[in-house]
Amino acid sequence: MLLVFPLGILTANAETFDRNHFIYDYALLLTDDESAELQHAASELGKERETAFIIITLDGTNGKDIVQYVEDFYDEHGPGYDQPHGNTAILAIDMNERDVYLAGFKKAEQFLDDSRLDLIREELTPDLSGGQYFAAFSTFINRAYEYMGNEPDFGTGSYTGNGSDVGNGGYTGNGFVGSPHVNNDYEFAGQPSTNIFFQWWFQLMVSLIVAGVVVLIMAYGAGGRVTVNAQTYMDGHRSKVVNQYDNFVRQTVTKQRKPSNNNHSRGGGVGGGGGGVTMGGHSHSGSRGKF
Repeated sequence: MLLVFPLGILTANAETFDRNHFIYDYALLLTDDESAELQHAASELGKERETAFIIITLDGTNGKDIVQYVEDFYDEHGPGYDQPHGNTAILAIDMNERDVYLAGFKKAEQFLDDSRLDLIREELTPDLSGGQYFAAFSTFINRAYEYMGNEPDFGTGSYTGNGSDVGNGGYTGNGFVGSPHVNNDYEFAGQPSTNIFFQWWFQLMVSLIVAGVVVLIMAYGAGGRVTVNAQTYMDGHRSKVVNQYDNFVRQTVTKQRKPSNNNHSRGGGVGGGGGGVTMGGHSHSGSRGKF
């Protein structure tokens, strides 16, 4: 029950999460009008791609790495277009550490793979470095929308950048689309299956296994401790042992070069890494860097 209880809390948070809210400007980088315009764009373009485009600005992450923050945000709140833990693309920035991280979940993990997210991050980083946050966030929503309408090239991971449905009144590459009319007859291969960690039978099985291990450990230690040792039968006044000593034989010292980590440069646009799996078992694509 202790194992299942936290999962129940996550499920409750996901059920009460407002899936119609997309802009979380905790660092107060946007004006009210800018937030409203981004919210409207994310809502309209998200409907066309059946994906939640979410932006999070932070003034510190309470000690968490920005990747962990985004993963926990997805686990705890369960954003998605029309269901908890659904199709989601997230852009998060931390003003304290000057970190930026982009992630794609479910369908967005495929259409916004690591290489495509790298391209988006590299395009919007100059605006972030220059304090043009509205422009950077606009770029994220528009480019994510564009990529979500184009099948990934699984062979090379490349993208031509020609957009989707340009001749059909869709994305033009010049800003937000007021009333996009796009062709959504693309097919998504390999719809992710329901995560096993949230299946009741799996949770029950894990609980029973853990309970069995605990009972075995308790039974093993129920026989009492052995408190008798060699000193119990030794008479210190009559013992023939009058001296003891240790001989130092040899010493071996090994050295190993510590690997350097150059991913923490504060230069704009420098980054790397990729996706991963959240604590809740949700895989995602990703791209991180500095600005």
